[in-house]
Amino acid sequence: MHEYSTLAAVDLGSNSFHLQVARVVDKQLYPLDSLKEMVQLAADLSEDEFLHEASQQRALICLEKFGERLRGLSQHAVRVVGTNSLRVARNAADFLEKAEQALGFPIEVIAGHEEARLIYLGVAHSLPASDNNRLVIDIGGGSTEFIIGNRLESSKLESLYMGCINYSQRFFSDGKISKGAMKRAEFAARTEIQAISTDFSFDHWQEAYGASGTARALARILSLNQFNDGDESEVITSMGLDRLRDHLIKVGDSRNLGLAGLQPDREKVIVGGFAIMAAIFTELKITRMAVTTGALREGVLYDLLGRFHQEDMREVSVQQFMQRYRIDSAQANRIESLALVLGRQMLANYPDEKTAEDALKILSWAARLHEIGICVAHTGFHKHSAYILNNADIPGFSRMEQSQLGQLALAVRGSLTKTREFISDPINFARVVALRLAAIFYHSRTSIELPSMEMAIESSKCRLLIPQEWLECYPLTDTLLVSESEAWAKVNIDFNVESYSGRQIS
Repeated sequence: MHEYSTLAAVDLGSNSFHLQVARVVDKQLYPLDSLKEMVQLAADLSEDEFLHEASQQRALICLEKFGERLRGLSQHAVRVVGTNSLRVARNAADFLEKAEQALGFPIEVIAGHEEARLIYLGVAHSLPASDNNRLVIDIGGGSTEFIIGNRLESSKLESLYMGCINYSQRFFSDGKISKGAMKRAEFAARTEIQAISTDFSFDHWQEAYGASGTARALARILSLNQFNDGDESEVITSMGLDRLRDHLIKVGDSRNLGLAGLQPDREKVIVGGFAIMAAIFTELKITRMAVTTGALREGVLYDLLGRFHQEDMREVSVQQFMQRYRIDSAQANRIESLALVLGRQMLANYPDEKTAEDALKILSWAARLHEIGICVAHTGFHKHSAYILNNADIPGFSRMEQSQLGQLALAVRGSLTKTREFISDPINFARVVALRLAAIFYHSRTSIELPSMEMAIESSKCRLLIPQEWLECYPLTDTLLVSESEAWAKVNIDFNVESYSGRQIS
């Protein structure tokens, strides 16, 4: 397993972009430097959910700066994640293509539950050890994450589509702060929170923490303006929020708040963030919340570090899903073993060894999960598998990785025309061949003595070399391989099965 002395995480948030670089020493991370820019992608998200050109340009300029700092680091020592705005924007794919070029690294768009898991991981590493259950709240620009966890493990995860930017625009678009507007904003947030309030009520946790910019900004404002009861700093209290609400309504204009500690770049969005926080305190009956330095980017770093030390959350999730969906583990292991043997043969000469290694990991997980759809129906199970793998919340996996799992599951049997675009990539081509062949050889769902086989792929050609004597002993498999050759021919790929003597099996 590759290890790196320096790791970096980039968080493409709806409000701000963050870059965190850390040094690795004995499985611990020590911050080297960080960069932050208020890009506010969500501020220019149109009603029909398109990123405007202005926000895209701000983002690309920022990413070029980040790219300069990251220059020289390995592609595999940097992880870049996109959050809510890139989840919902209809033109996110076009923007991401330009963004990856500006940054120089691939970008993963993560689901809300995965964002919540990583936030908790970052927060947990920033706090002293405790046996108490912890509630963590992160109000971002476009979404708010709720997590309950103990030590380094999260147990409850939720992400709601409400953030400081979209609430500021929705209820305080002209900058005016009236009592009625504040009431409507808090009521709207409370309505969203009520759907999850039972799972996150105060009897499930002993300590509450706020993460990221909105929580830290509110704590700073409450402290510096003496809204909290006493001299408490770095905390948010229900009394402090009540006093801040009175001040906001009394001033009545977000452009003239006159609050100590309120940074200029937060003036337009602090009111929306306040309304959400006040609603959270009311619905979850919170009286005091500490703020923490840990956040999403730190969680991304620790998750990346774990992958290099055999502590990959994705592996844990795959094992849990196999148990939850009662997958035939013996068959899954047989398919996985053969698919990896064939996949390694076909990717042996791939120029980027680490990329090939990562691709084989996805193949391994796809092999173990490709029958997950049988829980829905045996007929067309591969289609059900693809749907589940594409849409389920699978901790540790990005949306792109889940899409790969889904595409591989969909391609495991039947026509290949449905995955024509997917298999146009050489790595995907090799993985689909490996997975389909493994399913063919173990179609009987029993352990059999396999012959030595050799696989080779080149452009739009694929060759399987296998002893003729073995095929004569397994005529059904021979027939299935002939059908496989015909299936590949329909997508203009030559798939040939040859005996050791060189005679093509027809």
